[in-house]
Amino acid sequence: MRPYREHTPDQAALLPPSLAELIPADDPVFFLREVIERLDLEPFHRSYRAERGRPPYHPALMVGLYLYGAMRRTYSSRRLAELCRRDVGCMYLVGRATPDYHTVGEFRQRFTNELAGLFLQVLVLCREAGLVRLGHISLDGTKLRANASKHKAMSYGRMLQREPALAQEVARWLEEGRRQDAAEDAEHGPDDDGWSLPEELTETSRRLEKIREGKARLEALARERALAAGEDPAQAEVPERAQTNFTDPESRIMHTPDGFQQSYNAQLAVDADSQVIVACEVSNAPPDVQRLRPMLERLHTNLDQYPAQLTADAGYASEANFAALADAHVHAVIALRRYHRDEPPDADPAPRRASRRWPHRNVMRERLASADGKALYRLRKQTVEPVFGQIKGARGFRQFLRRGLAPVGAEWALLCTAHNLLKLHQASVGP
Repeated sequence: MRPYREHTPDQAALLPPSLAELIPADDPVFFLREVIERLDLEPFHRSYRAERGRPPYHPALMVGLYLYGAMRRTYSSRRLAELCRRDVGCMYLVGRATPDYHTVGEFRQRFTNELAGLFLQVLVLCREAGLVRLGHISLDGTKLRANASKHKAMSYGRMLQREPALAQEVARWLEEGRRQDAAEDAEHGPDDDGWSLPEELTETSRRLEKIREGKARLEALARERALAAGEDPAQAEVPERAQTNFTDPESRIMHTPDGFQQSYNAQLAVDADSQVIVACEVSNAPPDVQRLRPMLERLHTNLDQYPAQLTADAGYASEANFAALADAHVHAVIALRRYHRDEPPDADPAPRRASRRWPHRNVMRERLASADGKALYRLRKQTVEPVFGQIKGARGFRQFLRRGLAPVGAEWALLCTAHNLLKLHQASVGP
């Protein structure tokens, strides 16, 4: 019989092995630990100083756990808690601590803004390493599904129809309850105090309350829009087709490759030389055209300057956006129409018709028609689109776990932070 290598899974070691010895030397976990030591975690410490009770887990431990999880395609609190018990790299990073999933989830909820602020700190490290030059930046957005079903959304017109029917049903149940109280008091068991609502009434009341809350949200939004437009808020009317979602009211129905889904619009600005993300945001505005100027200002806030060049697809094309880029002295190349897959790479990205009404659009048309403009625009596909592919494909992030605009914004920022850390680690290791 051919001999095999020794296999003794129950054999105990004379001395416990060091976890660091069990991990490959080039594993990113060692780099991540060094980076965490350089991060300013004072905002986390400040929140703990006035508290009493049992000592909390160190913020460096929890921050490292979230970033390591994002690198390993692990995002939920339960899966992160499991990593602390089963993954050798994670056990090394957290010092064999075993926070439960409640602790992991509560930390994420409590320090939403602080976790989002880590993006800027890591971006500074990337810039110090020479990975951010702001020579050429590509901007793009993608629709990511919200943690809510589109079937939990209802239009304002449908709410107007359903509210009276549900109110009548609640009133009927209450009247029935009052009628039965006098005849059935003696029949109540020890676990029923006679005042508890039937399950059917509880569910109907909950649905009625959600509809009333949804109506109030849409009416308040209509008043805000009227006020912003200089109109009388008291005269604002809600379109019957206006919708709100009961599970995540801040998400919106958006068109995606999989059809219309309850989603958010996630934006990225990516440096062409290194594929480092230099600005990110999440919005509930479906059109990309509304996000160019906010992203441009966010980019300037992050790095104290505007890029020399910027490319974007036709979703960002507007005269106002072109004017904003010209005022910032950014040489932009933005398509004026969408491409089709069967078109050749050198197809004209702009319609030929010009107009005196849009001088900046005319300049963009001339720029797109030139050989340099076409070559510059081709950089977009190899700059920002691969980053979305890495996030969605390689790291498996296709749907937000949290609900609400601020929490999903922090979730997106943390994911972008992990992406930049991997790029920084790759640059430090070399080819």
